Amino acid sequence: MSDQAAAKIAALLTVTERFDPPAGVVEAAAVKDPKAYVAAANADPLAYWAERAQSLTWTKPWDEVCRFEMPDHQWFIGGRTNISINCLDRHVQAGRGDAKAMTFVSENGEERGFTYAEALAEVCRIANGLKSLGVARGDRVVIYMPLTPEGVFSMHACARIGAVHSMVYAGMGEGALKKRIQDSGAKVVLVSDATWRRGKIVDLKGIVDRALAGDDAPKLDHVVVLSRTGREVAAGEVDFASLIAHQPDFIEAEEMEAEDPLFILYTSGTTGAPKGVVHVHGGYMVGCDTLIRTFFGVTQDSVWWSLSDIGWIVGHSYIAYGPMLVGCHQIIREGTPDYPDAGVTWDVVDRFGVTEMFTAPTAVRMWMRFGSDFVKKYSRRSLKVMACAGEPLNPEAWSWAQREILSDDGEAFAHCVDNFFQTEVASPMLGTYPAMATRPGRAGIAMPTLLARIVDPETGADVPNGQGGLFVVEKPLPYMLRTVWGDPRRYASYWSERLGGYVTGDLAVRDDEGYIALLGRSDDVINVAGHRIGTADVESSLVGHPAVAEAAVVGLPDELKGEKIKAFVVVRAGETGDQALVAKLVAHVREDLGPIAQPSELVIVDKLPKTRSGKIMRRLLKARELGLPEGDTSTLDE
Repeated sequence: MSDQAAAKIAALLTVTERFDPPAGVVEAAAVKDPKAYVAAANADPLAYWAERAQSLTWTKPWDEVCRFEMPDHQWFIGGRTNISINCLDRHVQAGRGDAKAMTFVSENGEERGFTYAEALAEVCRIANGLKSLGVARGDRVVIYMPLTPEGVFSMHACARIGAVHSMVYAGMGEGALKKRIQDSGAKVVLVSDATWRRGKIVDLKGIVDRALAGDDAPKLDHVVVLSRTGREVAAGEVDFASLIAHQPDFIEAEEMEAEDPLFILYTSGTTGAPKGVVHVHGGYMVGCDTLIRTFFGVTQDSVWWSLSDIGWIVGHSYIAYGPMLVGCHQIIREGTPDYPDAGVTWDVVDRFGVTEMFTAPTAVRMWMRFGSDFVKKYSRRSLKVMACAGEPLNPEAWSWAQREILSDDGEAFAHCVDNFFQTEVASPMLGTYPAMATRPGRAGIAMPTLLARIVDPETGADVPNGQGGLFVVEKPLPYMLRTVWGDPRRYASYWSERLGGYVTGDLAVRDDEGYIALLGRSDDVINVAGHRIGTADVESSLVGHPAVAEAAVVGLPDELKGEKIKAFVVVRAGETGDQALVAKLVAHVREDLGPIAQPSELVIVDKLPKTRSGKIMRRLLKARELGLPEGDTSTLDE
């Protein structure tokens, strides 16, 4: 734990600011007393998850709720189901086939809608098409498609026939795509020829062609191409539209064991070779269904919108599956939240009456940078909840979102809530429920049955409240990963007997009310003259200055101090990034954190390198400064 982190923790824990949610939000909340709800679940975790699972459709009941012997865990053992039945058939059979399932809008002007009956038919046609190509239970299918109905429905089609899908973010480079095809042993690749991003066509098919070229090209049975631009499908490839055009619009869902793999989702590769995280039909489904209802408060009457992408875990859980488990109407949008202008998000909210939305702190800071005029042009009054995840939500961004987006004339009508989860743990682990007070800078409390420990990374001993340590989860959750595809040793490394559970890799601190704040990854520490300084501490200080929109900090070698701090700053609209401002920002950090934490260098930049999911690629900044290979840049957002 860094020296400055200790000071930051002390400051954080003395902050008394809290925001009580609007009365209307509390009244509509699924869980009105979150701490009591979590305590009841924790009193009998197996009974809690059994009750949650019983609300879903199983073709055979389970014999045992959970079996755990570190590092292995299984849930709903002996039970059989299929997530596709629970997302589609269940609603149609309940007489809700005509209910809206999805409205798709694209920045290119395209707009399409689907009822649950229509979505089921589309999924079945794709499933039958895959079967006709020889895809069977257990086969892997790589999907390289943007956020479109065909992308979502292709995921469901794989699930329906028992195939294991591996969605790769559309636009990821050919090298990364090739590795994922090879590692998964995919039989078929489904690809859209193009997507639209900030007014430009992104050629996806060309990326696939390059990934499949060369002597080490993956061996596939078929490449299936969805032509969106009128491009002719090449000889030897399968045209998506022709494949499904005459297929039957129904196929019985394969009966799957609860522990059968549903999908493989590869991590971004920012820390070495990508890991193929495996999630399963049963536990993953129960976790998604539980958290979208109880935490996010989504009901069948909701209009839900997640601004993520199906290439990431948020898009799997809260675009492809979670909303359809509930049976609500969801919006999916192809494009960025700042194109054609920074008001497009609020235009969509107003047009469709979005009630709950999910976004990232990066987007909030982007809206901050453009200013509130783009927000205030629209009503936004349909919103009840705006959830943020993907990275820590700094207090300044939370305050701006709550004040400028979710309030009118100083009166709040909705609640901005933070939450935290990982690719490996596919639904929230920590969060501020909509009906509870927000404490800025804190993610929230531990979710039901998640036994959170903050431990000394050296000894594994629990540290007192108010002291930072490593965030460890004592026992498994149904929605945790089951393995790393083809690499059980790598999976086992997530669990530690010495540290007492599943090791998240994140540093955290818990206050006396049970709220937990994330302090950054455990290895994001710079050693300056023997002082351990957390990058998150310096970044948070910089972002706390009114001229700063975003900041990233790296440690660079220094002959005298061992390491020195270099900061990269994006300023807000209207600010002049001159040397006078640079001096002010350095002085601000010095005043905020002390002289040892002030950057030796600070530069104003137009933008920071980020993954397409919005995470700042600090390792790329460092590599460029040191003249080192940049490594895997497949997730870099150009």
